[in-house]
Amino acid sequence: MAGRTGGGRRPGDGRHVIVYFGGTAYDGVAGTDRQLAERLAAMAPVLYVDPPVSFLTPVLRPHLAASLEGPALRREARGLWRLIPRVPPGAYRPGMRRVAAALTRRAARKAASGLGRRVTAAVIARYDGGLLGAAPGARTVFYATDDLVAGADLVRLPRRRLERDRDRLLAGADAVVAVSPPLRDDFRGRGRDAALIPTGCAPAAYGGIGSAPWPPDVPRLDRPAAGFVGHINARIDLALLEGVAAAGHPLVLVGPHDPAFEPARFAALAARPDVHWTGRKGFAELPSYMRTIKVGLTPYADGAFNRASFPIKTLDYLAAGRAAVATDLPASRFLRADPEGAELIRSAGTAAGFVRAVGAELAAETAPSLAERRRRFAARHDWDHRARALAEILGIRPAADKERVSAP
Repeated sequence: MAGRTGGGRRPGDGRHVIVYFGGTAYDGVAGTDRQLAERLAAMAPVLYVDPPVSFLTPVLRPHLAASLEGPALRREARGLWRLIPRVPPGAYRPGMRRVAAALTRRAARKAASGLGRRVTAAVIARYDGGLLGAAPGARTVFYATDDLVAGADLVRLPRRRLERDRDRLLAGADAVVAVSPPLRDDFRGRGRDAALIPTGCAPAAYGGIGSAPWPPDVPRLDRPAAGFVGHINARIDLALLEGVAAAGHPLVLVGPHDPAFEPARFAALAARPDVHWTGRKGFAELPSYMRTIKVGLTPYADGAFNRASFPIKTLDYLAAGRAAVATDLPASRFLRADPEGAELIRSAGTAAGFVRAVGAELAAETAPSLAERRRRFAARHDWDHRARALAEILGIRPAADKERVSAP
């Protein structure tokens, strides 16, 4: 199925705006959607639209109350606004989803109009086919950052509903982008060509890692440590982390643990004397925690959802100058297909091989030149490169960043 051409002028021209329907809240995890939206905003004005929230959300989830206070439309940076659509309770129930989508579409159009801008392009980065009509006449791009159909159990959403939304987006979007080669190939098998734009990294965030303060919740270690940064949930092969700890290597775990995921096993792992679990940390704190480790781990389980994903963390480890050991999944193979990537990323298909690779990297001498090679490799895959690729699909001219207009 060939892509269609959206109408209107280019997003970088005049009083126009790109609407980016993020899969996560803007102030949540600084993942793919936020990273791309912020970089697109350097080229053309961007309106970032959070997933809709209920009027009862601040009551039912008090930890979100502070972030939801204030106006629904906020200016986050020059050329970048955030919209938090408000919808009635039960928005994700079958009968209410259409209502929530309609309210979100209307809120996005109203917000753009209130900024004195017309929507010229829209990025839909969540599985919600009802968003296709948010900007009539604009060029729409469906950016699949995960295979949510394969991960229906993980995200606790009905598989059939996710399939319908995926198929509607594939059929209705002007262009389709996939985050990984397997997801791109799956879409092609469904009759829709898709561009490949993997996740990226932010090397600049780790520029001062050597002088970052040592975090108070990780002791000074007497030997090099391995570390994992991210959510500890059903995507993770816990046996790999257990194997690293059992081999006698210090292990630093940075990120939240899903209470429903192997609670007893994880508690036993975190209780080991050489395992240090910090819980959730903000993106700005990561350089300090990266400083505590020599080897970064990407221990993803071999399942359909993970095979279609493209973990950010492998590139983040390299951006911090750390070694990277990952399970042998398509994202690792994609990076290792580059001859330099094959030298810088160790990949293993078995638990024993994974632990051996970690041990080898911990024992290896790290010359400053090697750390610099890792950073250079990561810089070739940074978010700026990914955003420029997406901008081209959206129709943003290369010089658009010079024509950007400030907020009214």
